[in-house]
Amino acid sequence: MSYVFIPPSVVAVPVVGSSQEFPVHRIYCVGRNYEEHAKEMGFTGREPPFFFMKPADALVVVPDGKTGTIPYPTLTKNLHHEIELVIAIGKAGKQIKAADAASYIYGYAIGLDMTRRDLQNDMKKQGRPWCIGKAYDHSAPIGPITPVTKAGDVTASSIDLTVNEKMVQTSGINKLIWNIGEIIEHLSAAWDLLPGDLIYSGTPEGVGAVVSGDKMVGRVSGLGELHIQVT
Repeated sequence: MSYVFIPPSVVAVPVVGSSQEFPVHRIYCVGRNYEEHAKEMGFTGREPPFFFMKPADALVVVPDGKTGTIPYPTLTKNLHHEIELVIAIGKAGKQIKAADAASYIYGYAIGLDMTRRDLQNDMKKQGRPWCIGKAYDHSAPIGPITPVTKAGDVTASSIDLTVNEKMVQTSGINKLIWNIGEIIEHLSAAWDLLPGDLIYSGTPEGVGAVVSGDKMVGRVSGLGELHIQVT
C-alpha cells in the first residue's frame, strides 16, 4: 500500500521484565474518581463516572530508572499535576461486567494526567469540551507497564506524588469512588475496549500547579516510580 506521507510510528510503552512493548490504541481518562479530589474541584458524592480522552501520541514514555521531560505547554499559566494509576487492557471486550473485568487487564502503570487548568476551567464555564485543557501534546507521561502477574494486588496500593521532594498528593487505590472493575464495566458499555487501550483511573486530592524546572516523582506501590521534569 502506498501512502501520501510516511505514517507515524506506533506509540508503545515498555513492559517490565520483557523485551516486548505494549502498543497503544486509545487513552481513556476517568474524571473526578476520588471523593476528596471531587470536593476540591467543587463536587461531592458518588456521581456517575464520566470519561474524556487523550490521543495516543500525547504519551511521554519514560523507561524505568530514567527521568522524562515535558515542555511547559503554550497558552497556559496554570499547569496542574494529577498522579494516576493506569490500567492497560489486553483483550477486546464490550458490555463487560465488573466481576469479569480482571481477565481483560494486561497490566498497570503509573501515569500523570497533566492539565492546563485555566483553559479547562474556561471551557467548563462556556459548556464546551475540555480537549484544549486535557488532550494537548505531552499531556500524558507514563512509566513502564507491569503485567498483572507481577503487579500484586494494586487495589491495596498507595499512590502519591512529590514535587521538588515535597509530598503533594497521597492516597490509596482503595479510595477510588468507582473501582477498577466498575470503571471497566461503565467504559465498555460506551465503547468497545480493545487490546492496547489505556485507562487513566483518576487522581486523588492535592492537585496543584508546576512550573518550568520542577521535578515530579509519582509512585504506586508495587509499580516503581515515574520521574518527570518540567522544562
